[in-house]
Order: sequence, then C-alpha cells, then structure tokens
Amino acid sequence: MFTFTEEQEMLRKVIREFVEAEVAPKAQEWDEANHCPVELFPMLGEMGIVGTFVPEEYGGAGLGFVERSICLEELARHSAGLAITVMAHQLCMGGILNFGSEEQKKKYLPDLATGKKIGSLSLTEATGGSNFMGQKSTGEYKDWQWVINGRKCFITNSHLADVDLWTVITGQNEKGKPIMTAFIIDKDTPGHTAGRTEHKLGLCSSNTGDVSCVNVKLSPQQMLSQEGDGPKIALSTIQEVGRAGMSAICLGILRGCLEESVKFSNERIIYGKPLNKLMNIQFTIAENKLDYESAKLLTYRAASMKDKGLLCACEFALAKYAGNEGAIRAAKRTIDMMGGYGVINEYPIGRFLRDTLAGSTAGGTSDILKVVIAAETLKR
Repeated sequence: MFTFTEEQEMLRKVIREFVEAEVAPKAQEWDEANHCPVELFPMLGEMGIVGTFVPEEYGGAGLGFVERSICLEELARHSAGLAITVMAHQLCMGGILNFGSEEQKKKYLPDLATGKKIGSLSLTEATGGSNFMGQKSTGEYKDWQWVINGRKCFITNSHLADVDLWTVITGQNEKGKPIMTAFIIDKDTPGHTAGRTEHKLGLCSSNTGDVSCVNVKLSPQQMLSQEGDGPKIALSTIQEVGRAGMSAICLGILRGCLEESVKFSNERIIYGKPLNKLMNIQFTIAENKLDYESAKLLTYRAASMKDKGLLCACEFALAKYAGNEGAIRAAKRTIDMMGGYGVINEYPIGRFLRDTLAGSTAGGTSDILKVVIAAETLKR
C-alpha cells in the first residue's frame, strides 16, 4: 500500500501554501487574459518545483516523481494552465537528463532546473499526431553540420521556450523505414521561429502554438544521444515524463472539483437547509470523492514505481485515463449540482471542465491510452 513520507507531506504543505497565496487569487484573471505567468518561473525554480527530479549536481532538487506529482497536483488544483507549462518544461529537462551527454547536461540543466530558462518538446506534427513516426520534419547532414527543416504544431511553451527539443527524420534504414533523431535547439538559433499561437478551449494560462525550422544549422554536438534514437527518446519522455505529469495535473483538477462541490453544497441553502442534506447531492459528493481517490492511488502508485526503477508505462496510462475521465465527470456533476451558478465564471468549476477537456489530448487521448493499457495487459 502506498503512503506518503513525513517529508513528502511537508513538501505538500509548503507548495499548497505557496499556491494559495500566489496562484489561486490570479488564476481566473490569467485564464481570461490568456496569460501564461512565466514571471513565476524563477520563484518556482527557487522552490525546487520545476527541477523536482533533476539531481542536485545539475541544479535540481534531487527528489523523485512522487514529489513531482505532489507539486503538479497542487499547482493544477488552482491553475492547470500553469501546471502544464511546468510539465512541458520538464519534458525538455527529462529528455536531456535521461539521454543527454554529460556536456549537454551541464550546459542546459542548471538554468532549466532553476527556472532561469524555459524548455519545450516539439514532437507533434499536423501529419503525425499520435503516430509520431509519420512526421515530415527532416535533418540532413552536410558540410559538417545538421540542417533542420520542418514545422511542429500544438507545442506547449512554443513561444516561451529558450531550449527546444526536436525530433526529425534523418534518413531511412536498410528496410526503408524512417530513421528519427532528436536535437537540442536554442531559441536564438537562426531559422528557428515560433509561428501561430493557438486559442484553446481550456488551459488558457498556458502557451500553445507552432514552431518552425527553416534551414536551421546545428553542430553535431546538438544531437541528443545518437542518430536513430529519436523514437526511444520520444516514447520514454512522453510515457514516463509527460503522461506522469498529466496524471498529476488531472488529479489536481479532480481535487478542485471535489473541494468546490463540498464547499458549494455546504454554503448553498435551499428549502431552508444546506444543499448537502439532499441525498442526490450527497451522491454527487460521493462520486467525486471516488473518482479523486481512485486517480490518486493510481497516480502515486505509478510515480512510486518510477522512483523505484520499475516499468510503469502501463501504470501511468491507467492513471492518466482515470484522472482525465474522472475530472470530466466530476466537473460536469458539480456544474449540474450548482445549477446556474455552475456556468458563471465567478466560480472556477467551468474552468476546471474546460481545462480537463483541453488536456485530454496531452500525453495521449483516452482511446490511445486504452490501446496502451490493452497491449500491456495482453503482453503480461
């Protein structure tokens, strides 16, 4: 049975106090203004939130994925947009930490882990989607350098990132299959530009858009790992960094739904008594609680497995699926319970629904997650 340590409980208390003071009062304003609060990144870095799992030797907090999940859950309780900004930043750090050379780690991780720079992972393309091997971006080696061309879409932190991880096709193997390779691209590299900014259904306090490379010239030292390692880097980073992060973010939204439903049912008086005296309202509270506790157990179990070095791709798929679907149900239930108040933006529950719908594609849609879960279950 999974339980939190005293240190982890203390971490949650500290992060919760910070979020309630610095994030909660401004979350609705950020959402309405489509503002991503990057001004908080140095503070998040100083607290160890952005560099949670990065070793201390590279400027991080040297903690694990359980602690990372605690931080993301607490952020997402009030601002899932800020939480997914941090999560996408951690995709970049995770790729460099797990596959970079020692020189690359020392060059990039200290500034990323402390929030001085922001990272992103540019994987998705209009022609690829969940089939990331269907991407069309290319890398050609000529005159002792790599020349990158292509366009990525739906990239979180597209316009904010100082360090951008790209995957491109660098050739074909003997069977005619594409060879995918990953590269680290600095923001000021000529030809690397952010394009269209997306206006999303939810997660409005995060930045999402296109990124293009037009004849971007990179030295061989900018390659991450070796040529052909792109699929391994992409899958590992998405499954065990991205999906893990989205599980915690969905969990935070779920907890928001639960706490808001309890608060409203306690305060709302109908027929001369609190709303929570009605049995059908108690059913809503019970169902929200069940969805939250189920997702919580799955999320922290998977995170603890990751910290122990165990295989956990299926467990994170289960956690993300349960958290996302549970948050959608809980938000809808709570809006129904609140009646007209549920669709007034003075209350956060509408934002919770939009955020969880917008986040349903990040780390894999529910249908993709079911394919992953079924494949792992049948294999085992």
